[in-house]
Amino acid sequence: MTEDQLVERVRELIHDVPDYPEPGVVFKDITPLLADGPVFRAVVDHMAGTAPGRVDLVVGMEARGFILGAPVAAALGAGFIPARKAGKLPRETVTGAYDLEYGSAVLEVHADTIGHGARVLVVDDVLATGGTAAATVELIGRTGGEVVGLSFLMELTFLHGREKLDGQRLDVLVGF
Repeated sequence: MTEDQLVERVRELIHDVPDYPEPGVVFKDITPLLADGPVFRAVVDHMAGTAPGRVDLVVGMEARGFILGAPVAAALGAGFIPARKAGKLPRETVTGAYDLEYGSAVLEVHADTIGHGARVLVVDDVLATGGTAAATVELIGRTGGEVVGLSFLMELTFLHGREKLDGQRLDVLVGF
């Protein structure tokens, strides 16, 4: 499948769910994409294929970033680190607060899982306001890691999240 064919198929498989999780928000449901094995594999291969050089760790943000990040890490032969919502990790953590399109939240990573100088690829399903990704980049920096790139399945361009990630290497498969 060519990249253009993949983009077209991904667009077909992502479903809009109006007024979820609250009125006025249009949620992008990737469940149909995940259920299509060949397309899911092609998405993972694309995301892994755009990694800039050696990647030691992939960080995926809760929750859909886990679904994409873990297989991207496996494809790269890299480790996977979950960036979790506050209170979900059992050991010492580094935390970062951020704003969402429809609220705010806190992300955490274990303080000792990203070694100094580790080359880290950040993976998530959607770049929206950029708050989640910017908080994750900050967390990685505070643990000694080096963000070498961010890879997203899709971008909601009207929210201008890219602006919060100025200077970061970004790859986005599909823009909305």
